[in-house]
Amino acid sequence: MKLSRRKFLHLAAGAAAIPVASRIASAQAYPARPILLIVPFPPGGSTDVAARLVADHMSRTLGQPIVVQNVAGAGGTVGSTRAMRATPDGHTILMGQMGTHAASVALYPNLAYRPDVDFEPIGMVTGFPIIIAARKDFPARDLKEFAAYLKANSSKLNQAHAGVGSIFFTSCLLLNSILDVKPTLVSFSGGAPAMTALVGGQVDYMCADIITGGANLEAGRIKVYAIASPARNPAMPNVPTSAEAGLAEFQVSAWNGLFAPKATPKGSSTCSPTHSTRHSMTMPRASACLFSAVTFPTSRSAARCRFLHWSRARSRAGRRLSRRRTSSWTRSDARASQIQRRR
Repeated sequence: MKLSRRKFLHLAAGAAAIPVASRIASAQAYPARPILLIVPFPPGGSTDVAARLVADHMSRTLGQPIVVQNVAGAGGTVGSTRAMRATPDGHTILMGQMGTHAASVALYPNLAYRPDVDFEPIGMVTGFPIIIAARKDFPARDLKEFAAYLKANSSKLNQAHAGVGSIFFTSCLLLNSILDVKPTLVSFSGGAPAMTALVGGQVDYMCADIITGGANLEAGRIKVYAIASPARNPAMPNVPTSAEAGLAEFQVSAWNGLFAPKATPKGSSTCSPTHSTRHSMTMPRASACLFSAVTFPTSRSAARCRFLHWSRARSRAGRRLSRRRTSSWTRSDARASQIQRRR
């Protein structure tokens, strides 16, 4: 089964189509002008893809343009902070994710916002499986060889991520913890730039979501050793699950959700972001048969369980990291600067 990048993006179209409880109200006045949808990462990654698909369908339903603005930096917290400080009238919303609304609490002690207090959740959008990917000429043939190679050479290897606190960062934090390895962490402003560096052979491996890595695997530009989900994914039928590959404890997924600033009016409105995502279910591009291959629906209760689980896990990891954070992340920044200069 070969999937082009175009088809991968079509498969992801269902990210715009999960019914959720209504959160933004005032049917008479909303929306009074174009809506700003902040994406806290650069263009091209899964959060950006999900946001643009949501924006497309919402604009048709609401009759107002949805302007997507990419505000990258600090693992998504820069854009999230900007959204938190916006006027709470429903005309500025945020495409958040597990990194911005769970990991950030544990990894940024001076975080400007509290995810559970400073935002009104509109609803979950979708979830993406996480994969373990490496440059195409990485020596290992399967996950067991990959793990063995990492253990023997971790001090010489560079691991890319999309910023401290991002899902790419935290999922590989879990992987490295399981394998007890300490590579040099190389930070990028988002998942797409990190994947570009992997494709170019400028870093050795990374944890990514299936949207960011799928087309590159199909084109033979990277290797993928496992997918961290209970079952194989139809978009990558030849990629074993982490359990099948011998690392059952590595189970992780990413989610995206829409958020508004605290004090945004609540209520039930047919003219709301919630209604527009529900309405988009009837559109061919967003039918369930499309998104089921790559993404999976994420309920709010399930996301809350993951929020608590990852917050506790990252708090423990954060305490361990604090003892070596300065030296490790300083090396990371230096390495990232070298890579950016060469590109």
